[in-house]
Amino acid sequence: MACLRLLLLLAFVLLFASSDAQRRESNISLGSFLTPQDQNSSWLSNSGLYAFGFYKQGDGFSVGIFMAGIPQKTVVWTANRDSPPVTRDATLQFTSEGRLVLRSTTGEEQYIGVQDRPASSASMLNSSNLVLYSSNGMRIWESFNYPTDTLLPSQYLRAENMLVSSASESDHSSGLFCLRMQSDGNLVQYPAKPLSTLTTSDAYYASGTNGRGDNMSLVFDAGIYLYLLNSTGVNIMNITDRQYLIEDGVYLMRIDVDGIFRLYSYSRRHSNSTWSIKWSSSNDKCSPKGLCGFNMYCIRNDQGTDCKCLPGFDFAIKGNWSSGCERNFVADTCTDERSSLDYNIEELPNTSWENYPYSTLQVQEKEGCKQACSDDCNCEAEIYTEGECRKQRLPLQYGRRSLDDSNVALIKWKRNFYAYKKINLSCQDVELMGDEVSLRSFTYEELEKMTDGFKEEIGKESFGTVYKGTILNSQKEVAVKKLDIVLKEGEREFQNEMKAIGRTHHKNLVRLLGYCYEGANRLLVYEYMSNGSLADTLFKPENKPCWEERLGIACGIARGILYLHEECATQIIHCDIKPQNILIDEYRRAKISDFGLAKLLKPDQTKTYTGIRGTRGSYAAERI
Repeated sequence: MACLRLLLLLAFVLLFASSDAQRRESNISLGSFLTPQDQNSSWLSNSGLYAFGFYKQGDGFSVGIFMAGIPQKTVVWTANRDSPPVTRDATLQFTSEGRLVLRSTTGEEQYIGVQDRPASSASMLNSSNLVLYSSNGMRIWESFNYPTDTLLPSQYLRAENMLVSSASESDHSSGLFCLRMQSDGNLVQYPAKPLSTLTTSDAYYASGTNGRGDNMSLVFDAGIYLYLLNSTGVNIMNITDRQYLIEDGVYLMRIDVDGIFRLYSYSRRHSNSTWSIKWSSSNDKCSPKGLCGFNMYCIRNDQGTDCKCLPGFDFAIKGNWSSGCERNFVADTCTDERSSLDYNIEELPNTSWENYPYSTLQVQEKEGCKQACSDDCNCEAEIYTEGECRKQRLPLQYGRRSLDDSNVALIKWKRNFYAYKKINLSCQDVELMGDEVSLRSFTYEELEKMTDGFKEEIGKESFGTVYKGTILNSQKEVAVKKLDIVLKEGEREFQNEMKAIGRTHHKNLVRLLGYCYEGANRLLVYEYMSNGSLADTLFKPENKPCWEERLGIACGIARGILYLHEECATQIIHCDIKPQNILIDEYRRAKISDFGLAKLLKPDQTKTYTGIRGTRGSYAAERI
């Protein structure tokens, strides 16, 4: 009986203490609000270490929990993390109806917590847990149950929940990697892809505890170590091997931007303290799968890691590893005429990836593997090791180079069709300027500067857009044609214009001045026509040409076509003559442009067959 009384008394004391602690920590009252533009921008915990409110992100503000008590103001949780930052005029309000609402200046509302269960009070606890309470003191929502990329001491990662890395150190929206506490009891790291698309081959860390208990949780114990706990309260496995307590320390466990989860400590005893790594899930920074995108491979270096494109590939988005790499050439299809001499096979030692081969061969040596890929139009890459050749198709994923890897990667890529910068001309015309014309090779960066970032669009042609630019050293105005997409048609367009107009020079043809053949970029630089196209001249009400000028324009077009058909050693059929492709210079002289659909004839060829080309509804005159 005495024992029962003692238990009841202890329960009463604990209940009172819990209720008293709640009252002392219930520091967010109904009707209070925050704004990011003054000192009233966050609600502090009683200890002053943690704060809930606005923090700076990019050019705006996000709402979350951060460590206000240390100089770094480290963010540990973000509300609605994938919503864009708000402006300085936004407000965060704990309404009189008991709802926590972020309101933007446009009137958009984002709720934090449970929208359909109003709270009567809220607390920013000393543990860093933001809690909403009902009128009877029950917790109806808490941030600890919805972690983003970080766990803090006494916090659990429960079954079917996960941490997702941030996009960058300064951008706390969802990033590339996740740490998932699976329902089968396994703690696993994956690329942050939809769950339905993940397979066991995507995993790059696993605790190996699947099948050892249901509803397991990852626990970040207040004693500062990590372990897995089953539903009956039994420690199944220690993730870290010891405690990491330091004097006056602050701790967190986070899945970092690079995909590795780490345990950190910070000492508040020293003013110049920084976060110190106490434990890592991996010391190999190339281990996270998805750090480098498709058609790349990861290399470890003194700075950490680097992602390299395969030979013959360029970044899909410059500087963005996760976007992967794409070909900087146009590959032939298996139905095209092709020669193995058009392709290189380049070696990458100590390199491999995890794609399954579509074919495996036994060969005597590496050269036999190379030859097998050269002869197979479906083969785009291979892995060679110890007499075995594994053929692969694109895209390749999870590539990495390691000195411990004995594999040799063999990558097939196409040689540039345009390996020289001079084009010989064979046209015999009084307007011809010498026997040879040198075209200037521009870099993409030069053309970007010349056009002020491709700012002023002056027209559209087949497969491309034309921009006005200025050659920087001479201030000469030019027109820069940028192919929109380098697919097979776009590559053919580029080659056709180079072959066709590069062989010509006539007063009624637009003059080609230069080109850019860099990575996946294909651009052509022409002389600039100040009066636009014939369509502009004929159909705009202002400054219409008189009949004499119209006759001159028609004769100029005819002279240009005659030159292309009869006066060149290599006859050219334009295939897309229309008002939009006739440009007018400052002297009202007509010049034919846009040779992207042109067809070249051999010297002894008197006729040819073509498919339907050009603008439907207005067939070219020379095709009638």
